[in-house]
Amino acid sequence: MNEILILVSNKNVKMKLGYTKILHQRIDEKMPGERLTVRSTADVGRFPGAAPPTRVELSIHKDEKKPEEGGCRRWFKKMCPCCFKRQASTSHDVTDKVELVKPPTCAPLPVPDALKSEKDEMKEMEELKVSVCSVDLLSSKTGQNRTEHHTDEFYGDELIIRRGQTFQIQVELNRPFSADTDKLHLELKTGGLPLVSKGTHVIVPLVKHLEDERWEAKVVEQADNTIKLSVNSPATAVVGLYGLSVVTGSLKGEPTSYNSPKNIVMLFNPWCEEDTVFLDDEDERKEYVLNDIGRIYYGTEKQIGARTWNFGQFHEGMLEACLFILEKSDMPPSGRGDAVNVVRVISAMINAQDDHGVLVGNWSGDYSDGVSPSAWSSSVEILRKYHSSYGTPVCYGQCWVFSGITTTVLRCLGIPARSVTNFQSAHDTDVSLTTDVYFDEDLEPIDYLNKDSVWNFHVWNDCWMARPDLPPGHGGWQAVDSTPQETSQGTFRCGPASVNAIRTGQVYLKHDTPFVFAEVNSDKIYWQRNLDGTFSQIFSEKKAVGHFISTKAVDSDERADITHLYKHQEGSEEERIAVETASRYGSKPDAYSTPSAEDVTVEVKMDGEGPQMGADAQLSIVIKNTSSEPRQTTLHSQVAVMYYTGVLKGTLKKEQVPVELQPNEEKIIDWVLPYQQYQNQLVDQAALMLTLSGRVNETQQVLANQTTFRLRTPDLTIKPVGAAVVGKEMAAKIEFTNPLPRTLKDVVFRVEGLGLQKGHVVVVGDVGGLATVTLTEHFIPTQPGPRKLVASLDCKQLTQVHGVVDIVVHEQ
Repeated sequence: MNEILILVSNKNVKMKLGYTKILHQRIDEKMPGERLTVRSTADVGRFPGAAPPTRVELSIHKDEKKPEEGGCRRWFKKMCPCCFKRQASTSHDVTDKVELVKPPTCAPLPVPDALKSEKDEMKEMEELKVSVCSVDLLSSKTGQNRTEHHTDEFYGDELIIRRGQTFQIQVELNRPFSADTDKLHLELKTGGLPLVSKGTHVIVPLVKHLEDERWEAKVVEQADNTIKLSVNSPATAVVGLYGLSVVTGSLKGEPTSYNSPKNIVMLFNPWCEEDTVFLDDEDERKEYVLNDIGRIYYGTEKQIGARTWNFGQFHEGMLEACLFILEKSDMPPSGRGDAVNVVRVISAMINAQDDHGVLVGNWSGDYSDGVSPSAWSSSVEILRKYHSSYGTPVCYGQCWVFSGITTTVLRCLGIPARSVTNFQSAHDTDVSLTTDVYFDEDLEPIDYLNKDSVWNFHVWNDCWMARPDLPPGHGGWQAVDSTPQETSQGTFRCGPASVNAIRTGQVYLKHDTPFVFAEVNSDKIYWQRNLDGTFSQIFSEKKAVGHFISTKAVDSDERADITHLYKHQEGSEEERIAVETASRYGSKPDAYSTPSAEDVTVEVKMDGEGPQMGADAQLSIVIKNTSSEPRQTTLHSQVAVMYYTGVLKGTLKKEQVPVELQPNEEKIIDWVLPYQQYQNQLVDQAALMLTLSGRVNETQQVLANQTTFRLRTPDLTIKPVGAAVVGKEMAAKIEFTNPLPRTLKDVVFRVEGLGLQKGHVVVVGDVGGLATVTLTEHFIPTQPGPRKLVASLDCKQLTQVHGVVDIVVHEQ
């Protein structure tokens, strides 16, 4: 019998060939038909024990005949090598590394019939082992999995499912499956280091009957070599991207594993009663999970503005971007099953302050190296930029942009969420749970001491979940804020804080409840400096913050006032108890003084929707004496340009007005700020603050009032042109009139419509004073149903100019 054996060592290689000639040949010379090989010198250092051979000895002689080994014996030797251990060799020139190299091509020897039958038997035995040929995740958008799991709106054909709910997969085997003799189970892995103990490596057994709250699979259909499995997951499963393997084997044989080329995405499930994010109202689930367009409110409490925002959580690339944010955070994959942890991490990751998150905050007014915050009207472009740049923060954003992105990410992951606007929103910098305003001896504001501020408006988020980490009764809506204001446990994040705990003043409950309480229900305390440098409390304003807390109504574009969820009715006994309860845990628990008699009041009123950009700003100051005695005072007024965050840029106008009031008399003082005084001074939002103060001569009562207002900007007018039909071109005309008697420089339009056209930028250039510009957009709708086309205008001289139009798209 002819055989080839190459024995490799550091010294030489011996080869025995059953031919009749003797050849001496270097190893690197080519023999006819096939080249003999050993590891080259390049392998030295890469493989243990590898070294260049110094000599190759080739000897050819006739081997003695050995008894032939039967086919069954050879098969058994291959299947169970431990029973056929190699006998000890007498040669010291042999290593454990053996490589077989084919000899020169020669005529094949006839195979005996007995050996043929043995090979056929071996092949049949191999074919009897069950193995996976393919796996179909049944992930079509219109299929049962995606529709039942409410994920059919997501872009693409990946399998996107929600935890706590069964889903189906189809497995094609090499032969029919037998539950009696075959073994099969699934394995799901997520994260960089999947572990069974951490819930990131899941072994899914095959069972006869499915039970809730556990990973299990059951054969529900079988046809020839194909089986359909119904797979169940617990409502506590880790959310994220999973890889799937199907493991098969016989009762005694070694198992084999088939890795699915497609992944599975697991999301939170607000439709599942056992999930902590369960929301028991279908209309609210449609609004707070499935609606990809919303409204965000801004302005002042007397001039509430609204703008349409494209959340776009189902848009192409958004799911991948949201999962990327989770991956980029420091949260271990095992923590992604806890909604509280996930929301807290998202709150930190949306801002770039300390962890290279999605968006850079900028309140300076200089956005030359990025995009102005007021120019955005969609989360899609921002998240796409962040993901495509592998985590480079996007420039720039302010509170409503942070909130819009947070809504997108939470809804995408399956957590019910909404954007919430608080008007007259306090920013407490010293955890006093009061908003402190300091005056000098002459009742002039002391700017360097006034660190606390009241923002015209501030936008954060509510998200819905149970709070098993808190006492009963504190589940439901939770406040979460991604705008970087103050650190929480060393990181710029805020929440989730139970809205019910905020309402009742239980500020000792986590997370960050004191800060949110102060935003909506802190008292505004006025202090005056004494001659010795100390301060005395001169006035306490109990209704200064937390007004018209707003969100988009369910199934409507109307504004819903949810102030009652955050606080009891102003001035009620319950509201005062909540404030006093909270104050005991603040840094100034004794800040409240006994209220004095008040018989003179002062307030500011405006006509209609308030002053308009480009014209003089006119307000009315109403001062009233409710006593039966005459009263005299000097009213100090000061108006300053203000960022919407409550930070003052500079004073525009100061004046003093002496006031004499007869018993029960009311006087109206007309207050005017000419256009020329503010035209070059405004910042974002065109916000201003009017501060009034004074002291009644007869009673020493202190009068104090702060009123914020904005100069209204015009809306963009959008009119659709032509029929709206899927696949057919239509148009829309966008019109804008410059309200200012000056030229607007470098005007840019941003236009976007989910299902209508992708977001893009249109550079208009300069627009003259009081001039009108018309832009015609041509596009082809891609999705039927009610759609919104959103546009915004951005330039340095004018911000918060936007418009929206509803378009109903019909099928062809």
